[in-house]
Amino acid sequence: MQVGRGNAPLARHNVSCMSKTELILAVDIGGTKIAASLVTPAGEILSTLRTPMVAKKSAAAGFAAVRGAIEQVLRSSKSRTIRAIGISVPGWVDSRTGALISAANLPCWRNFPLAQKIETQFRLPVRVANDAKAAALAEAKWGAGRGHHNVFYATLGTGVGTGLVIGGRIYSGRRGPAGEGGHITIDFHGPRCGCGKFGCAEMYISGPAIARNAQQRLRNKSPKRSPLLKFAGGKIADVKAEHVVEAADAGDALAKEVLAEIAERLAIWLGNIIDLLEPEIIVIGGGLSGVVMNMLPQIRKHLRHWASSPGNERTPIVKAFYGAESSLTGAAALHFNIAKTKAP
Repeated sequence: MQVGRGNAPLARHNVSCMSKTELILAVDIGGTKIAASLVTPAGEILSTLRTPMVAKKSAAAGFAAVRGAIEQVLRSSKSRTIRAIGISVPGWVDSRTGALISAANLPCWRNFPLAQKIETQFRLPVRVANDAKAAALAEAKWGAGRGHHNVFYATLGTGVGTGLVIGGRIYSGRRGPAGEGGHITIDFHGPRCGCGKFGCAEMYISGPAIARNAQQRLRNKSPKRSPLLKFAGGKIADVKAEHVVEAADAGDALAKEVLAEIAERLAIWLGNIIDLLEPEIIVIGGGLSGVVMNMLPQIRKHLRHWASSPGNERTPIVKAFYGAESSLTGAAALHFNIAKTKAP
């Protein structure tokens, strides 16, 4: 799920030849919105435009929405030098061509030649990557993973997305799908995931997973006066991950049990990651990153049993620097050579 239009840098647009005023136009496409920005060689986001994404209509309608966002940025930036366009998208990306193979959040596109169409439209070099992998590159280049040779990045929120950066490049495997850590099975007796497998990490450590866990416990115990239930307006079906966190902070025992289980599941998952990859640093982003950081002492305790490699307890686990803008910044990072670009 990595870089489109080839992995080799385009010589005339290589960052080592760029001046400080030459920018990348970065685009982050989601199921409901498009964010577009200009990003400097130092990883600074100059301004961000947000427009709606048309994801459930035709392929042409979806492309028109993206094209419109890019045109708006170009019109407002006539005095600036824009050398390339970088794009991050959810789902599966063919790393050789920059085509979006499929994405649950973008049903308008299937085997859609996104990089080719944008390159033809705007006559600029275009690279496309999966959003989590782009975010991993941004954090490795400019963010929390800066200075490390290999960086494992995970974004935890509605789903679980991951990326692995080795030596300044996204590891994409043969065609792009490599590094899909959210769909590692951590319990083969577990529920079926949307990907078709059973017991994926995403089914236990995402926001919806936390909500399902809490809802099930509430149904089993039927607590009429549960503080957690009050945070959700009294309806079990309305319990969300944020309600669980709020209730746990307020001292609710059931909510604390849910988060304690999540901490162990995270440790099981991260233990596998550490044993397999031994990354120099693990960077956590997404809406649940703050929750993970708060649970870090518990996760570390469980890691003693779920990571067998010597010294696993010394693997740094840190919060992402760019937060919600990691994928947007990562779209720009696709055009920069980490080894040659100075950190900010």
